[in-house]
Amino acid sequence: MPLPRKLQPESRLWGGHRLYLDGPGPFQAGLHEKGSSAAVFTATHFPQVRVGIAQIRASFPRSFTSLPGEVPRISWISCFFPVGQAVETSEDKRPREHTFQGKLAEDMGATTMNQKSLWAGLVVLLLLQGGSAYKLVCYFTNWSQDRQEPGRFTPKNIDPFLCSHLIYSFASIENNKVIIKDKSEVMLYRTINSLKTKNPKLKILLSIGGYLFGSKGFHPMVDSSTSRLEFVNSVILFLRNHNFDGLDVSWIYPDQKDNTHFTVLIHELAEAFQKDFTKSTKERLLLTAGVSAGRQMIDNSYQIEKLAKDLDFINVLSFDFHGSWEKPLITGHNSPLSKGWQDRGPSSYYNVEYAVGYWIHKGMPSEKVVMGIPTYGRSFTLASAETTVGAPASGPGAAGPITESSGFLAYYEICQFLKGAKITRLRDQRVPYAVKGNQWVGYDDVESMETKVQFLKNLNLGGAMIWSIDMDDFTGISCNQGPYPLVQAVKRSLGSV
Repeated sequence: MPLPRKLQPESRLWGGHRLYLDGPGPFQAGLHEKGSSAAVFTATHFPQVRVGIAQIRASFPRSFTSLPGEVPRISWISCFFPVGQAVETSEDKRPREHTFQGKLAEDMGATTMNQKSLWAGLVVLLLLQGGSAYKLVCYFTNWSQDRQEPGRFTPKNIDPFLCSHLIYSFASIENNKVIIKDKSEVMLYRTINSLKTKNPKLKILLSIGGYLFGSKGFHPMVDSSTSRLEFVNSVILFLRNHNFDGLDVSWIYPDQKDNTHFTVLIHELAEAFQKDFTKSTKERLLLTAGVSAGRQMIDNSYQIEKLAKDLDFINVLSFDFHGSWEKPLITGHNSPLSKGWQDRGPSSYYNVEYAVGYWIHKGMPSEKVVMGIPTYGRSFTLASAETTVGAPASGPGAAGPITESSGFLAYYEICQFLKGAKITRLRDQRVPYAVKGNQWVGYDDVESMETKVQFLKNLNLGGAMIWSIDMDDFTGISCNQGPYPLVQAVKRSLGSV
């Protein structure tokens, strides 16, 4: 049965009632007020029901059906709660209240509300029959095999049980087709996919795009329906022939004039993957995208409501918030979880919490948001004796001995840097930085990884994304914390992947 008009999937309603899911059938949801029974409506035609809270009473039909507590099948509700209050699912499939330090700002859309009642986080309850697992999505790069030891990384270094999804970055595109450049790449693909013989549940995706590929790499392929069709057909053939489970589109980043090209490309890929699935004996190919964490880029680059329908999930690149490209050049953390006390104006957007909340606020379902966590840091050369966040810098930090890129250190390089360094943990941003001499690096460690995972679990996001597993201490040699200390911390904290 169709929902009342105000409860269509794109409703954006507000209020403070508690919600839980109830009922024996698929796509059931309920509103619970203290002292009353459950008001349950059926949403059979809407597998993704987005419901705010305040106006539900007025929007529900008068004849409710009250049902005893039964395990729901697939349902989710998104809602806003007052500052300091949220709900999450307990073991008996009922939400329980808890607190977290969400700080979504008024400029996310709560402009009609009093300043004193700004709303804190958008919480999604994703209830699957028998529970649901978080995704642990792990990128690894084709250039990491060219590094010197102990940074040289090949598919043989991959633990097939470490991640739920692996994404190989990046495939080559030429003349509107995915291509193999040389014979070594053929062997690489075979080795990658041999991981699935050890773990058949592992999903391996192929990524196209990346920073160097940029927008120019997608042209002229996206410019006409003919060239897009040629590309889409080549992608399906390539993925099936090489036993990949899907495609990740990391267009870094579509500008305003390209946002329609990006949306159309994603839609045509999604339609083609569905048609392929109907003809295939294999599972449907997954379709994901690596997307920006910057507010202006989110506004300009993405038609989010359309993308939400076509993508299985997005990988939010919630890092590179600060670096040696900024003017005036001052120190700043690569991936702060929360806003710093000094952040004002646009700089208050440069944190993981804001980026994730803004994607959800703009219409991406929470369970489709996979939050990026970096295994590298951004470094600076200090220009004075000042060493705090916001200290003046004269340029990027010195290049690491293995990654050989100024202003950038992999975690296995950071561990060596930390010997003799002064480490400070930012209480407001919930991440560490270290100083040694005139070198300053902001990075993530095991503790900040665990904190970030707890944050994403509080919001019931789809999971965590790692960029990238080849920059963790995958050998365990450099940090003396065992192999993959950062990724293992994320995996432990997620609990179920």
